[in-house]
Amino acid sequence: MDPHRVDAPRPERERSGPARPDRPRLDPIDRRILRALARRARLTNAELAEEVGLSPSPCWTRVRRLEQAGVIKGYVAVLDQAALGLPDTVFIEVMLERHDQEILRRFEESVAAIPEVLECYLVTGEYDYVIKAAVGGTQGYEALLREKLYRLPGVRHTRTSFALRCLKLSVSPVP
Repeated sequence: MDPHRVDAPRPERERSGPARPDRPRLDPIDRRILRALARRARLTNAELAEEVGLSPSPCWTRVRRLEQAGVIKGYVAVLDQAALGLPDTVFIEVMLERHDQEILRRFEESVAAIPEVLECYLVTGEYDYVIKAAVGGTQGYEALLREKLYRLPGVRHTRTSFALRCLKLSVSPVP
């Protein structure tokens, strides 16, 4: 059996975990496509095909399959926060007063509508949520806190850290 053939079974060590019906199996060519698109999402199909060693038609078919399977969720432009007047990143831990479904639902809907909020996670530990937000310095942070976050339903307490420097920024993991 030739291990370099695309249709050859992969050795056990190369598999990405047990097969699951909700997760499509990715072969080495799929992974090359995903790495190339993660680096440069604006590649044309012809450029992508050349980079991964396929002809354009099978490359397009693979990309469409990856999109339909939900592996590729979309294509984005990464904007420069500083150029938008929001040069600072803060991480805000939020503790809620209560944990009933209505408070959680209202909080989550409200925080999702705040433009400065880049990400928000429900977490384990002392605090209930961690919010990543873009702000314009301490004044921008204070405005976000006083005018928006403290007005959200159920907020009891917050604790914030300012990012001093970003060491790594990825939009998604790369296979």
